[in-house]
Amino acid sequence: MSELQAPIKPRAMRDTLLTSILEAMESDDVFFVTADFGSPVLDHIRERYPQRFVNVGIAEQNLINVSAGLALEGFKVFAYAIAPFITMRCFEQIRVNLALLSTVRPLNVTLIGVGAGYSYVVSGPTHQCYEDITLMRSMPNMQLFSPADQVTSSLLASACLSRPGIKYLRLDAQVLPVLYSQQRPDFSRGFHVHGEGQALCLVATGYMTHTALKVADQLAEQGVKVNVIDLFDLSRFDEEALVTCLQRARGIVSLEEGFQGAGGVDSLLFNLLSRRLPGKPFLNIGVAPHYRFELGDRQTLHEQVGIGSQAVLQKVRDFDQSL
Repeated sequence: MSELQAPIKPRAMRDTLLTSILEAMESDDVFFVTADFGSPVLDHIRERYPQRFVNVGIAEQNLINVSAGLALEGFKVFAYAIAPFITMRCFEQIRVNLALLSTVRPLNVTLIGVGAGYSYVVSGPTHQCYEDITLMRSMPNMQLFSPADQVTSSLLASACLSRPGIKYLRLDAQVLPVLYSQQRPDFSRGFHVHGEGQALCLVATGYMTHTALKVADQLAEQGVKVNVIDLFDLSRFDEEALVTCLQRARGIVSLEEGFQGAGGVDSLLFNLLSRRLPGKPFLNIGVAPHYRFELGDRQTLHEQVGIGSQAVLQKVRDFDQSL
């Protein structure tokens, strides 16, 4: 693992990613397109590279169309918007102009969605995003990244540039604690293992990795040894390495800030376990499948829908006692 300088000042994921993209745009084959969604770092991109920056306005469907056209001309394109709008508002355009077209033409387009899960806590369910993993996973040609901190986010720019094809990169809108201040996550595996426990394995992505780590610490105080797997590459992770980690645990738990049992992370693991570790005890924890209009801080909302740290702790305790 490569060492990083510490401590790292917490920043928003989008700012560290956009800083990396700004550096990458020194190459004249990188293009940036936004749907009237900004950032202080984005101002620098627009000012420095005005010929390779386009704001299409609040028109996410056109965002996809323009990005596809640029990619057909040989550009490596980053398309940037709020997460529910860049996935749900223009799903048909993504399917036809990117996923389908990329089967016959070489394209390199990275969709950047900011506001995964409950990131925009005060904006309600129209701006919150519980369905994006399910939607993007449904398309065979889509690569899906879900970082849990700014270090992982910043490294994803080069990963997306070097990997051909269509990518969806989901970012949290809030400033989260830094997980990788001492070492980089292993991109060749697509996941990182926190802890050395053998009893249970908590598999999480994005914000829920932080919840999993809190729960693991509480369980450790009670003598239950837990591993936490930060699964940040949901499409091309090293299956053999992941199975090796999972088979050591007596039980596996998935945690996601998306609807439970609706094709997200739990579906990914259900499929993996049924093929590779049939019979392995498994518990899936996700958002109760219901739209809610209550406002509040993120932890309060999470407890209400069953994915807060206390709710998760109780569910994992009950699961462990049932084994």
